[in-house]
Amino acid sequence: MNAMVKNTGLFALVALLIVITGLMQSWNTALLILNMGLISAIMALGVNLQWGFAGLFNVGIMGFVALGGLATVLIAMPPTEGAWAAGGLGIVLGLLMGAATIVAAVLAWARLPKGRVRSLAVLAILIGGFFLFRAVFDPGVAAVEAINPASTGNIGGLGLPILLAWPVGGLLAAGVAWVIGKTALGLRSDYLAIATLGIAEIIIAVMKNEDWLARGVKNVIGLPRPVPLEVDLQRDPEFVERAAGFGLDAVTASTIYVKLEYAALFAVVLFILLWMAQKALKSPWGRMMRAIRDNEVAAEAMGKDVTRRHLQVFILGSAICGIAGAMMTTLDGQLTPGTYQPLRFTFLVWVMVIVGGSGNNFGSVLGGFLIWFLWVQVEPIGLWLMSTLTSGMADGALKTHLMESAAHMRLFTMGLILLLVLRFSPRGLIPEK
Repeated sequence: MNAMVKNTGLFALVALLIVITGLMQSWNTALLILNMGLISAIMALGVNLQWGFAGLFNVGIMGFVALGGLATVLIAMPPTEGAWAAGGLGIVLGLLMGAATIVAAVLAWARLPKGRVRSLAVLAILIGGFFLFRAVFDPGVAAVEAINPASTGNIGGLGLPILLAWPVGGLLAAGVAWVIGKTALGLRSDYLAIATLGIAEIIIAVMKNEDWLARGVKNVIGLPRPVPLEVDLQRDPEFVERAAGFGLDAVTASTIYVKLEYAALFAVVLFILLWMAQKALKSPWGRMMRAIRDNEVAAEAMGKDVTRRHLQVFILGSAICGIAGAMMTTLDGQLTPGTYQPLRFTFLVWVMVIVGGSGNNFGSVLGGFLIWFLWVQVEPIGLWLMSTLTSGMADGALKTHLMESAAHMRLFTMGLILLLVLRFSPRGLIPEK
């Protein structure tokens, strides 16, 4: 009972902080923190499945989040006029030839007897397949990227509702996680971390450099939205009248209304995933995963297929991160591969899981909200604090240095919180039961 009161109080404290932000700053700011907090909680939930349930150290979160963002472009954007006719077939055939080359090399390695002949055969397949792949793929890419590169220059999407991109983002991340898992889950935890980080960087590099896919660093803007445009609401006389009844102008009311609709959509997804994660945690499967996490050798001795179970939970956690990535890109309204930085999408999510409570789903959700709130608010609070402390100081190098140091308050605060939690509550604010 005491634990329930404590946990409820922690969630109430985070809610109070968001409300205070709305009262002291603006409700738009508070709702933006709420929306990104919901998305961050979903990311933390995915990482908690991998680390809290199974002890898998995945530092490639950024890559799976980016794949979710890519899914929104491939699903929701309209197809680029003339792109498929110009080079779409060549791109698809090239990709199929590349995949066939890899499959043929793997089959040759598995079926041919060991020796020099096998090595030469695999090498010949890879080299020949590579040149065939480039011969078919490159002309198609050049034709697509030549189509109005100032505004498109990419293949486009399917023109479907953007909400469909959320589960597709999860499926895309799950598919890549399966490939990674089949090759890397046999590695020791530190090597697994290096492998996932490297693959995440490869994913981002592909997204930045393959303009035909999603315009690379030129970005994709104007993504379709699942909620109305603010401009459309401001032109609606009925909405303007209702806003006036609340004492709000149409511009402020429209932005608040849109953010509330996003919050409702995100909350539904979070509640569904949290419910499913809790069901999994309390099921025989969840108890087996924690047993594997605590002692792999004993679990293997009991007949459990540890690698297979690790692959399952790795795919599930990555899929959740992919869903969160698609949601975040939907909220932003644009795909910008240059913003996928490990500091934000890996380190910060890990801090959320550790501070909230590894192995506890509710702890991960709490950590997602709390750490995101601090990440956003610490810098303006630090700037206000430094302004207050230096208000009586004469202008000079020391005052300038102190004012500029406020920009580093985020990293300092994250490190300080992490140290305090590890010292006084090493199992997190809501520890695993």
